[in-house]
Amino acid sequence: MARQTITLANQNDEWLKQQVAKEEFTSKSEAVNYLIQQARKQEEYYEFVRMKIELGEKSGVATKQTKEEMLAEFKKRLNV
Repeated sequence: MARQTITLANQNDEWLKQQVAKEEFTSKSEAVNYLIQQARKQEEYYEFVRMKIELGEKSGVATKQTKEEMLAEFKKRLNV
């Protein structure tokens, strides 16, 4: 695992300390890694949605896929 030194704003450092104190995470490093992982998943989700919207706009034709089916497909691709 790569080791990194970062500087945090005071309020962010306090928030991380609180998360560790509440035993949400075992360390500040674990919390930061979790937050980065969540941001990456969110980015992947937004890219997938953008791609679907672009394909839909280019097709010019509505599909027979219901909103529930689309949501299920989104979740399946993201392993949610």
